[in-house]
Amino acid sequence: MKSVSRKLKQSSTFTQNHTGFALYDISAHKMLLEHNAERYFTPASNTKLFTFYASLKTLGDSIPALHYQVSGDSLIVWGTGDPSFLNPDLPKSKVYDFLKNRPEKIYFSNDNFTSSFYGQGWAWDDYNDDYAAEISSFPIHGNVVRFTGNKENGLDIQPKFFAEKTYNWSKSEKFSVQRDLGTNLFSYPAGKEIKTNYKQDVPFKTGVEVTTVLLADTLKKEITLINKPLERSTKTIFSLPADSLYKRMLHVSDNMIAEHLMLLNADALTNELNVNVGIAKVKETLLTDLPDVPRWIDGSGLSRYNLFTPRSIVALLGKIHEIVPEERLFKLLPAAGKSGTLRSMMKIDEPFIFAKSGSLSNIYCLSGYLVTKKGKVFIFSMMNNDFINSTADIRKEIVNILTEIHQNN
Repeated sequence: MKSVSRKLKQSSTFTQNHTGFALYDISAHKMLLEHNAERYFTPASNTKLFTFYASLKTLGDSIPALHYQVSGDSLIVWGTGDPSFLNPDLPKSKVYDFLKNRPEKIYFSNDNFTSSFYGQGWAWDDYNDDYAAEISSFPIHGNVVRFTGNKENGLDIQPKFFAEKTYNWSKSEKFSVQRDLGTNLFSYPAGKEIKTNYKQDVPFKTGVEVTTVLLADTLKKEITLINKPLERSTKTIFSLPADSLYKRMLHVSDNMIAEHLMLLNADALTNELNVNVGIAKVKETLLTDLPDVPRWIDGSGLSRYNLFTPRSIVALLGKIHEIVPEERLFKLLPAAGKSGTLRSMMKIDEPFIFAKSGSLSNIYCLSGYLVTKKGKVFIFSMMNNDFINSTADIRKEIVNILTEIHQNN
């Protein structure tokens, strides 16, 4: 490991930025190498590993979709934070048919939701970008409007409810759909060619009124908003296998799913839909044995307030490895050179890195599992903050270091 240690200290790629690294041998129960492993770094989407672990420990094999209570001819429903309802990127669940076919009049209560629509430290001007979909108790359509080009040089809009709120009066030179900051009005440039392969997801502005109206429009049934506390006597209907959410969250780094998984955790642990409350409870009950106390703010890693150390991430990955068989675990994580956000990381026939990347401006982190040439499984966390050279350069040097470890062990 001396050569790797030397590269970490002397590589020109890491000269001006902050780099931390930890490497752990699972079978030997031994830390093999540490470089600034005790220092705190902004993890970006490596935060999703914490959300993943919390969900593994808290949620079952299937995702709770909603809580409900029947009272006479009324069906009262409360959200759980489940992000799968009519989500265009997830399989269909039975929840739609459950609501559509109920004979009772449906009432929706949002009283158990005490979270904010944005996480602490999120950039407000990301509001139009698909990775910044808002947080809500009962997400619908992934909390985004999907715009796609059609053969008539127009836009197909899903859900169709937003079609009458979309106008072609923007004067932008580049074709894109732009939502007003505080309203659900969308615009796109007039007179611009719309290619048939065009696709853009734009977050819509959430709220109890929007949820109620969208539910009514989707189900073609009256939905009435009421204020009613969530009671312990409610029943729960489940939607999708949990792994279908975990895989998408980890493979494409889906922020919306990550945030709502933390709502689901909060719901299961406290009966309150609040990301901050869920995180606090998970830290209190599941993470007291980490080497360093994490500053954990949101479920996705969009917040720059998150701070973790490489050795704590390695410890977390060790806890995950103890409860998830490798065959399942390595399918849920992106494989370098083969799948997810790591597909183009390297060219290789047989992947040996299964990890979660995390990137924001001037930040790139990679944490996961490395299978050596001799078949050993190591846990690693490489965290890079405050660099001004390209992310591609950082990524390339990380690949060089991890490949050397793979080849020599």
